Amino acid sequence: MNAGDAYDMMEAQYIRRHHRHDIRDDQCSSALVKHVKAPVNLVWSLVRRFDQPQKYKPFVSRCIMKGDLGIGSLREVNVKSGLPATTSTERLELLDDEEHILGIKIVGGDHRLKNYSSIITVHPEVIEGRAGTIVIESFVVDVPEGNTKDETCYFVKVLIRCNLKSLANVSERIPVPDQTQPFNRF
Repeated sequence: MNAGDAYDMMEAQYIRRHHRHDIRDDQCSSALVKHVKAPVNLVWSLVRRFDQPQKYKPFVSRCIMKGDLGIGSLREVNVKSGLPATTSTERLELLDDEEHILGIKIVGGDHRLKNYSSIITVHPEVIEGRAGTIVIESFVVDVPEGNTKDETCYFVKVLIRCNLKSLANVSERIPVPDQTQPFNRF
């Protein structure tokens, strides 16, 4: 088994443990993985900010909170032009700071992502001898009339890949004082 196989097994374990969705026949679902060269606490500090998704999500121009950042609170997200939407209303479903899990559900907006929910988890790993992070985002969404499961999944995966790439770019640009020394496991 090579290192790539070990990572694949780790990712699969995280997905089985944290990324469970009840999927109906008229829905599609997938999970995407991104390796980030930044410590898990730094990456989590960006992901967990339900009130500030624009910190790393390039398609979000503004976020207005409705609630106290507790489970069930809502955010009204304004989407940048270029996408087939202008607003999205999203509810915080899960926020676990110990396990590093964020779950959201889209409950309104002027887009075609009906019954969309996603789970994002972050997990520590070692990348090139330094503290790094595995970020996994999974989703389930209705397939809109006139679209196939493949088309719907492809569209959502493109958006998520873009968000994950941006999360990595933002995270990796934040200076980390203790990153000057190699990471030792023992």
